[in-house]
Amino acid sequence: MKKALFLILVLSLFQFGYAQEKPLTQSEYVKMLYGLQKNPGGKVEIIDALRRRGIEFTLTDGIRGLTRSKAKNDEELKRAVEEADRRRQNPNAAKLPTALEAAEILEKARANTLALMADMPDFVVKQLISRSEAYAGTGNWKPLDNLVIAVSYSSEKGEQYKVLAKNGIQVNSETKNSYNGLDGATSGGEFVEDLNKIFKPESKTKFDVLTTDVLRNRRSIVYHYEITLANNKDGGVGLKGTNYQSSPAGEKGKIWIDRDAFRVLRIEYELTDIARDFPVKAVTKYIDYDLVDISGEKHLLPILSDFRGTVQGLGKLFESRNVIRFRSYQKYGTDVIIVEEDSGPAPEEKPKQ
Repeated sequence: MKKALFLILVLSLFQFGYAQEKPLTQSEYVKMLYGLQKNPGGKVEIIDALRRRGIEFTLTDGIRGLTRSKAKNDEELKRAVEEADRRRQNPNAAKLPTALEAAEILEKARANTLALMADMPDFVVKQLISRSEAYAGTGNWKPLDNLVIAVSYSSEKGEQYKVLAKNGIQVNSETKNSYNGLDGATSGGEFVEDLNKIFKPESKTKFDVLTTDVLRNRRSIVYHYEITLANNKDGGVGLKGTNYQSSPAGEKGKIWIDRDAFRVLRIEYELTDIARDFPVKAVTKYIDYDLVDISGEKHLLPILSDFRGTVQGLGKLFESRNVIRFRSYQKYGTDVIIVEEDSGPAPEEKPKQ
C-alpha cells in the first residue's frame, strides 16, 4: 500500500512539474534562433518548446523579423510562434481540445468533406500557374513561365484542361484530361483526389492532434496525418520523359480543420517511401481550401496550391515549383476569359494567417 501511495505521489509531482513548466522567455527564444545557424535541425525543438511551453514575452515585429531571418522564412516556425503569442493573450481561445473533442471534430470534418466531394458541382475555373526552378535547398527560384489554363469539371467527364496562354501570349491547344503534355513540372488532384484520399476508409489514415492555429480568421485544429505506402492506393509520383516513369509512395502531413464549421482549411503534405532508385527524390504540396460561390451555392474548393518536386539529374538535385492560383469559379459551360493581370507573377508567400 505504501509503495502504491509513493508511486501516485511521484506521478502527481511529475505531472504537476510538467504542467508548471515555465514559458519561454524572449532571451531563451532568441538564443534558440541563433542556434539554428549551427544546428538547422534544432527547428523541431523550437517548435516543440513553443507548443509545449508557450511564451511569456510580447511578439513584436522585431522578433518576427528575427524569426524569418534565422529560420530562413520557415512557415511552420512562423506559425508556431504566432500561435504561442495568441495563447499568451487568450489561453482559453487557443486551448487544445480534449481527446474526445478532437475525435468529434475530426469525424464531423470527415463526414462534411466526403459529402461535399460527393456533391461536387460541374464547374469551370481559371488556373494561373507560375513555374520556377532552383538548385535544391537554395530557395533561389528562377522564373520559368506563367500559364493560364482553363479547367472544367463534370461528374460525367471528370477534370479537363485547356492551355489558354503562356507568358502572356495566347495559344491554341486542345482540351485534354490533363496538362501533362506540357514540358516541365505539372501537378493535379487539387480538386478532389488530394482531399478525398485523406478521409476515405481505404486509406486507413492515422490522425494525431498537433496544435491550434488561426487561418484566414478561422479558429482551427491542426492534425498530423499519415497514410502508409501500402494504403496510399491513389498516391505516388511520376516523371515525364521519353519513357514515363512512376513510383508508389506514402504520404504524411498536416491538415487544418475549422474548429467551428468542421471543414478543411488547408492540407500540407510530403510523399514518403519513394523508391530509392527513382529520379524524383522529394515531393511536397500545400493546398488552401475555401467555400466558393458557384451559381449561388457554396462549395469547398481550392483557392491556392504550391507544389514542389526535387529531381536528381546530371549528378545534381534540381527543384521545381508550381504556384497555382484558382480564379473565377463559374458554372459549367461558361467561357474562361483572360485579363491582363492574369500574366503577373504569383505572390512569394502563403496567404496571411
